[in-house]
Amino acid sequence: MRNKTKTTLDVGDKVPAFTLQDQNGMDFNIQHFLGKKLIIYFYPKDESGVCTKEACAFRDSYKFFEDKGAIVIGINSGSVESHRNFAAHHKLNFTLLSDPDNRVLKSFGIRNVLFLTGRETFVVDESGKVVFKYRGFLNGNAHVDKTLEYLNS
Repeated sequence: MRNKTKTTLDVGDKVPAFTLQDQNGMDFNIQHFLGKKLIIYFYPKDESGVCTKEACAFRDSYKFFEDKGAIVIGINSGSVESHRNFAAHHKLNFTLLSDPDNRVLKSFGIRNVLFLTGRETFVVDESGKVVFKYRGFLNGNAHVDKTLEYLNS
């Protein structure tokens, strides 16, 4: 009998433990943020068209997320320097994490689309459980819209 292993993080699952460097080169340990609501989104590439629109939509909605007690975190395989430049260029007001080996991306079960990293957003509650997720590759703004809808429901 073959043992099936779960590959995708689903609603109700506990967020995996991880530590990555943020755009300032500081360690970000997810365990230190349990007890807060987290919006974690994975995106393919800094400065690409859809990714920039998505990041700017999170930036522009940040006050709402903050009012809901949520912290926004963007993750991809870009370097700390790439994230620092991206954040400065677009005045991003949230944390970007560098996952150079896609280790965290894989632990969340993000699937590639063609040759690019997938785009997926997770809402993690104060207990560390995934309470909402949205996958959509071509419309970065939809990630913000769907997350706002969920938080307003």
